[in-house]
Amino acid sequence: MKTNTFKEKVLSIVKAIPKGKVLTYKEVARRAGSPNAGRAVGNIMKANFKKEIPCHRVIRSDGGIGGYNRGGIKKKMQILKNEGFKFA
Repeated sequence: MKTNTFKEKVLSIVKAIPKGKVLTYKEVARRAGSPNAGRAVGNIMKANFKKEIPCHRVIRSDGGIGGYNRGGIKKKMQILKNEGFKFA
């Protein structure tokens, strides 16, 4: 039986985040089985260019938007807004 790698788990979790919702890097790490690996989740998202993985739906624990490798923070915020996410 094949065991999923941490990266595979992270990508699967992020792929399942519905439109209009977000998870923090820390929460994705926790759900992937490594609660202290939020930075690793960020690095995985930074290297992700697959359109089917909505990495724009992962934000910082402090409420900050975090980075976005497909157009920057403004683009990430616009996509989230278009999906119905309400900023605090």
